Amino acid sequence: MPFTVLIPARLSSSRLPGKPLADIAGLPMVVRVALRVRQSTAARCVVAADDARIVEACRQHGVQALLTRNDHPSGSDRLAEACEQLGLDGDDVVVNVQGDEPLIDPALIDAVAQLLGTRPEASMGTAAHPIASLADYRNPNVVKVVCDAKGLASYFSRAPIPFSRDHADDAWWQTASAPPGHAGHAGFTPLRHIGIYSYKAGFLREFPRLSPAPTEAVEQLEQLRALWHGHRIAVHLTPDAPGAGVDTPEDLERVRAILAA
Repeated sequence: MPFTVLIPARLSSSRLPGKPLADIAGLPMVVRVALRVRQSTAARCVVAADDARIVEACRQHGVQALLTRNDHPSGSDRLAEACEQLGLDGDDVVVNVQGDEPLIDPALIDAVAQLLGTRPEASMGTAAHPIASLADYRNPNVVKVVCDAKGLASYFSRAPIPFSRDHADDAWWQTASAPPGHAGHAGFTPLRHIGIYSYKAGFLREFPRLSPAPTEAVEQLEQLRALWHGHRIAVHLTPDAPGAGVDTPEDLERVRAILAA
């Protein structure tokens, strides 16, 4: 199934100003992301930027980019405008790859894109992987997802879910994170949500017009809006954590060191 990757890029960042243009091994970060996307099977990769400086940096490195409004409240709104500018058909598949993921796995992009072809009941696709530590399970900055028997998301939360009523966190963790076949909570290994999404372009244009969900306001997780309004989200499970994203100056230095090596 052919698909387009859209990369939202916003110049302002409270923790890392000018993040999309941050230099990583001689290239702006957003260009690094686009180069990773090009290793996938995407038919097209387009950066949706809020500033002409990002568009120009992409142009200098042969990356397609377009300028969107700078007052969008979310990345989804920015991508909805990009769909309009590109004239995408309602059934065209779009994958949202964040502009601060210069180490994203191209195979993961392909897998999330193909979800919508195999799961017609889903309006969105995303990904998750098993949580590797009790600290991550407890960390509110690590978003968790619980899936149903069909691999569709039941809920996303910053809280440790699923939560064991009858066991302390550490006892639950020892059972839940055990190897396959271990007696106990089979099928309920805690999962970390990976922030990559696929949509049909028609749904992506509709999404910003849906009223915000109370759960979204509480958790500050935009994907909960889709669940609140009855849409289903298919989840691709991958065994491995994605490459490091960039949110802070420390993250940036870590990624620079990885690519320099």
